[in-house]
Amino acid sequence: MKIAYIMFDQMTTMDFAGFYEVVAWMAVLGKKENMSWDFCSNKEEITDDRGMKIKIPNVYPNLSKYDLVFIPGGMSTRKLRNDSEFISWIQTSIDVEYKVSICTGSLLMGAAGFLTGKRATTNPSAYELLSPYCSEVIKKRIVREGNIFMGGGAGASMDMGLFFVESVTDESFVKLVQEKVDYPFYKVGNLLNNY
Repeated sequence: MKIAYIMFDQMTTMDFAGFYEVVAWMAVLGKKENMSWDFCSNKEEITDDRGMKIKIPNVYPNLSKYDLVFIPGGMSTRKLRNDSEFISWIQTSIDVEYKVSICTGSLLMGAAGFLTGKRATTNPSAYELLSPYCSEVIKKRIVREGNIFMGGGAGASMDMGLFFVESVTDESFVKLVQEKVDYPFYKVGNLLNNY
């Protein structure tokens, strides 16, 4: 499994960090073979919404070569959703097997056309902004529509990571990951009900 982590100026790093930490355990523990990830952006260095600068090795890569594309949120998504160059780049992931967003990252998935006719969620402060892109905004922490996974606010990042890991592995493995990261709050076995 090859993952593209989309990063951009004024993103919320917590949206990314929880998912990244949890999902990486599939590689660390040898659950998924040939697992790797790239940090991708529209520029070589970004500054998150708290001032942390991050160097980006992959600028505008073709996202079709990945198995999973992850999009965090942040206030800047409200402008990026109208940035035609950025959205065209996101659209190169149209055939990628898994698409995951946290917080207002779902606005970018919506702007790319990935949420048409689907239920979706985002940060509670952006439900109204998400509404034009989907069939229904679901006020839940996690929503899954096929192989599109969406989480609510930044605090949902670890839950989303565990939800995704459980979706592609099994209950016993996700419990092991929970132990490794000392995170007892995720409800194992709740996949069918989302959250």
